[in-house]
Amino acid sequence: MSYSAASESVMLHLGLGSFHRAHQAAYLQALTDAGDSRWSIVGTNIRPEMAELLAALQGQGGAYTLETVSPAGEYRYQRIEAIRRVLPYDATLSSALEVAAQPSTRIISFTVTEAGYYLDPAGQLDAKSVDILADVQKLRRSEAGGTIFGAIAAMLRARMLSGAGPVTLLNCDNLRHNGDRFRSMLRAFLELVADAPLLVWMESNTRCPNSMVDRITPRPPPELRERVRQATGHDDAVPVGGESFIQWVVEEDFAKGRPGWERVGVQMVDSVAPYEEAKIRILNGSHSCIAWAGTLAGMRFIHEGARSPAIRRLAYDYITDDVIPCLDRPGAPSPVDLPSYRDVVLERFGNEAVRDTNQRVAMDAFSKIPGFIAPTIRERLAAAQPIASVAVLPALFLGFLQRWHAGALPYEYQDQAMDPAAAHAICEAADPVAAFCADASLWNDLAGDERLADAVRQAMQRHSALIGGSRP
Repeated sequence: MSYSAASESVMLHLGLGSFHRAHQAAYLQALTDAGDSRWSIVGTNIRPEMAELLAALQGQGGAYTLETVSPAGEYRYQRIEAIRRVLPYDATLSSALEVAAQPSTRIISFTVTEAGYYLDPAGQLDAKSVDILADVQKLRRSEAGGTIFGAIAAMLRARMLSGAGPVTLLNCDNLRHNGDRFRSMLRAFLELVADAPLLVWMESNTRCPNSMVDRITPRPPPELRERVRQATGHDDAVPVGGESFIQWVVEEDFAKGRPGWERVGVQMVDSVAPYEEAKIRILNGSHSCIAWAGTLAGMRFIHEGARSPAIRRLAYDYITDDVIPCLDRPGAPSPVDLPSYRDVVLERFGNEAVRDTNQRVAMDAFSKIPGFIAPTIRERLAAAQPIASVAVLPALFLGFLQRWHAGALPYEYQDQAMDPAAAHAICEAADPVAAFCADASLWNDLAGDERLADAVRQAMQRHSALIGGSRP
């Protein structure tokens, strides 16, 4: 048993959005309900966009209501009080730095979108990013940065100076090998800052376990507040909703103790890799597939696409034909029952009550294609195997991108990693497929590979009715 026996232990979490409040906070609440209340969450955001949410959470003492719904339509309501303290957004991060520097803070966790890691085409820290370079200068002036690297570096510096001792940095997001890669990118960031003492301290005093998280958590719709009031009597300003399914797989590598999460269903493992690959490629990849296809078909919600036989077949074939053979190879079987996992995932996507939107899931494709989809294409081509089914996904996104270029999407498309000028240029090229498949930010070493371009071109032709906007 490796959880901390201290009387007070804090997990400082950066990113109090819907997912954290429906996932990590819910797990800690379950542990508290099971009789272990030694841990609590202090939460804040390092970006200003959600200042109103933080203020509302703070007004409720960090408490809120979680609504979950099963595929069978069974609703459940739970009061979550695991977030004991909410820090208002402050560009200087002064309150967060103070909490990070306390000995009772044993874990600093964070939820970051794929684009928030500032990856270059090779999957390393983009040392030329304007935001990263700005944070390097802030750290040199002993200020906190606005990226996850600038924020964490400032917190580690405060901790080093206070003598608070080791701390675990825990990723709670979809980046593959997230702990290992974050540690490598943080190291690269500190090398840019040229703070040798902090770099040495970080190497010796932090642990960065890999983890895999899963729960579909849509943006809370306006009607959720009234549903919660009717069901519970609470007039909750910041309720959150999600599916009943929940999963968290974490590697056992902590610097200064952890909650006893295994008591409430968290899988503590030696290696998260096979679980991570199954989730990223099967769930995240097919989720994007359904969102892009559903948008092109004139649908608003994920469940509509998942219930469309034609769209569901695209996702099913992608997983069955190309993903499963990559993850379950002779001599290297997966510990996950991949066909069963595929079927559960597609059933979850069809949950009408979740009402997850295509807009939310379709976002940030310029990070998702290299992270979720390109690895399968790369491995299939390396094994001289066909890529017809997986090629449908980039074909769908190119059709989606062309709609965006023409101003014909039914919603605003958000993509932190996309260069709008470069994306418009792809769509305006004489051969958009060739231009798309030559983009190094999407494809890295596959960029310009004729096999990729041919497969995407053929997929667009096979599914021209859908990509052209007709409902399948």
